[in-house]
Amino acid sequence: MWRRAWGALLLGAVMTAVGLCQQPEGYLDVYVAKINPEKRAEFDSVSKKMADANRRNKGDTWLALETAYGEQNTVTFVSNRQNYGEVEKGQEAFTGALNKAFGETGTAVYSQEFNNTLASSRTEIRRRRWDLSYNAPADPAAYAQVVGNARWIRSVIIRVRPGHTLEFEALLKDLNAASQKSNQPGMRWVSQVTEGGNPGMYHLTRFLTAISDLDQSTPLQEMLGEEGYQKFLKINAEAVEDVEYVLYHILPGISCPAEEIAAVAPDFWNLKPKALTKPKPKAPEASKPGAKGNP
Repeated sequence: MWRRAWGALLLGAVMTAVGLCQQPEGYLDVYVAKINPEKRAEFDSVSKKMADANRRNKGDTWLALETAYGEQNTVTFVSNRQNYGEVEKGQEAFTGALNKAFGETGTAVYSQEFNNTLASSRTEIRRRRWDLSYNAPADPAAYAQVVGNARWIRSVIIRVRPGHTLEFEALLKDLNAASQKSNQPGMRWVSQVTEGGNPGMYHLTRFLTAISDLDQSTPLQEMLGEEGYQKFLKINAEAVEDVEYVLYHILPGISCPAEEIAAVAPDFWNLKPKALTKPKPKAPEASKPGAKGNP
């Protein structure tokens, strides 16, 4: 029954389809950091310093998302990439920006301090599936407007059984047609894991200006009709292995959005940078009292 429920709960994100043209970025480069709760203050501090250095020196771009409902003390960093080649370029831009701010030695120190705050981490690359998305942006300007005004992100993570991806994708397209016919508001953007995870994992994501945006929904049975709803239940039961819902809130202090996104809501995104300081090397440990040469 819980597997079937995703369709009904998804309605807050099942929305009007539009024509696709000049879509922004083809991939998402994702880094998921699970923070040691005892190290959270240190994580926040070093992350802000590194993000500020990156912004000052025009390095990489990303959004930082903290899990509000889901696994706690988890922060996800997401960068848009046009292709695989841009993954390497983004990493080089980030490292170059930190080296410019702190020097290579200082960058190594900050990187180690960051890693020391984590319980674990993982990386993924996901391919944008604009062909499966609802109310996909018509162009980069429309994309920037949606992301720039967002404060929360709701993601439905669906794991599809092996051998059932085609029927699952057909199911999403049926929901697309039904939502278009009933003129549902809002959006849902779809991505699929290509590296670092199960290729049968789909992320159905909605950008929210407030959590209350999720209150806009129509019962799935009403939208699909009885015949369409029964078809949905059958395919969903056969094709879907499990479903997870995660609600994130955006952390502007450790985000580095593209200029077009930051310009939409500069008071939210453009935090005043703090003065940068290079990390001081750790002083050698003092000798214990009573040791040779010690009073």
